Amino acid sequence: MKPEYTAEFRFYEELNDFLPPEQRKRTMHYRFSGHPGIKDPIEVFGIPHTEVELIVVNGQSVGFGYQLQAGDRVAVYPVFESLDISPLLRLREKPLRNPRFIMDVNLGKLAKHMRLLGFDSLYRNDYQDAEVVNIAVNEQRIVLTRDRRLLYIKNISHGYWVRAVVVKSQVDEVLSSVAKTDILDRLKPRTRLYYEVFYQCTDCQRIYWEGSHMEDMRQRYAGFLTPQNGGRDVSGHSLTSDS
Repeated sequence: MKPEYTAEFRFYEELNDFLPPEQRKRTMHYRFSGHPGIKDPIEVFGIPHTEVELIVVNGQSVGFGYQLQAGDRVAVYPVFESLDISPLLRLREKPLRNPRFIMDVNLGKLAKHMRLLGFDSLYRNDYQDAEVVNIAVNEQRIVLTRDRRLLYIKNISHGYWVRAVVVKSQVDEVLSSVAKTDILDRLKPRTRLYYEVFYQCTDCQRIYWEGSHMEDMRQRYAGFLTPQNGGRDVSGHSLTSDS
């Protein structure tokens, strides 16, 4: 019989969303034999590898290829939105340069809103998981899904498990607000002067804001924004980028 070892794991911030309540924000013990790659126990706990930005073992950052050792103390972190951790080892080479998406069959409404907001977003209501993976890999697209098991697939390098059920909240998850002062050095002079509200893609970190075309869009789709049409909202996010 192979000897059994124990390691300690702690997951931080929104990675706790994947854990049952009794395991959140606490140190947990993981029992194992041999020396598995660290990606395996992380996903045993229910955390898709695409949601992980940094792994620290015994005070040192490691990659997914690290083999777990007896007594290891493992800290696992999600994507850092405001803290620069570039001196540390990240688990993937870089964010995708152009934010292009592919959605699984559960995100049809989100796909429509993302298209209205100007994003290249693929969706079909008959996509099979294998198709989503192949397209994401071949076209370098970010996978958005409500099925976190899809993100366990090794070939997917960039993906996000959408927590929200309501489509407006889903859009807010994918495009998070960012303070103008935090990105001032990334804006062109005219953009700094005329715009105040900005959004940032959670995966590629690209900056967006409401351009002048947004008012034209609001007028064009005014009939779809009234309460009698279900109050569908296609406004409020940026379509414009300096890059």
